[in-house]
Amino acid sequence: MHIAIIGATGSIGTITRTYFLDNGNDFLTLVARSFPSSLTIDPRREQVVVADVTDPASLHGILQGQDAVFAALSGDLPAMARALVNTMDEAGVQRLLFISSMGIYDEIPASVGVEGNLSHNPMLLPYRQAADIIEASDLNYTVIRPGWFDNGPADDYQVTHKGEPFGGHDVARRSIADLVFRLAHDPHLGSRDSLGINRR
Repeated sequence: MHIAIIGATGSIGTITRTYFLDNGNDFLTLVARSFPSSLTIDPRREQVVVADVTDPASLHGILQGQDAVFAALSGDLPAMARALVNTMDEAGVQRLLFISSMGIYDEIPASVGVEGNLSHNPMLLPYRQAADIIEASDLNYTVIRPGWFDNGPADDYQVTHKGEPFGGHDVARRSIADLVFRLAHDPHLGSRDSLGINRR
C-alpha cells in the first residue's frame, strides 16, 4: 500500500513510520514542514515531501495515488482537517486516520479524571472542531483519541468507541502506531468511527 504520514517528524509520526517499516512492506510518503538533515530514508520504501498541510496545491499532489492518509498534526487543527477533507475528495482518496485527543466528547469518567474533558479543558476545542469537520465528511475516516502518550512498550491496549467511556489515562506511542497500522490495512476496521485508545 501507499501510505502518507502527515506530521512525520512529530513524536507519533516518527514512531508510526518506524512501526510501518518494521512490520510491513508499504511505501511511505513522509510529509512535514521541515525534516532534520540527519534523517536517513530507504528510497525503495520512502519519500520525503516538505509541505504545508493547509496549501491545497501542494497537498493535492501529495495525496494523489495514496491508499490511506495518517495525520498526526499540531497547529490550526480545524483548518488542517478542512484542507485534508477537501483535498482528499478532489484526489479521490477515501481513507483518513486522524489523531485527535481523549476528552473531546466529555467521555472521560471520574475514575480516569474528568478534568481531561472538553467541558473542563477548553484547550481541547480545536481537537473537537477538527473531529466534527472530519465526521461531517464523506470520507472513510477514523478519528483516533489517544490518552496521554509515553514511550512505554506496545503493551496490550484498549480501544473504545464514540459514546463509550474512556478506559484509562495513558497509552504508549507504539500502541498508537500498532492501531494505525491495523486501521490502514483494514478499511472496515474503525470505519467512520472515533476510537479512544489507552493502556489496558
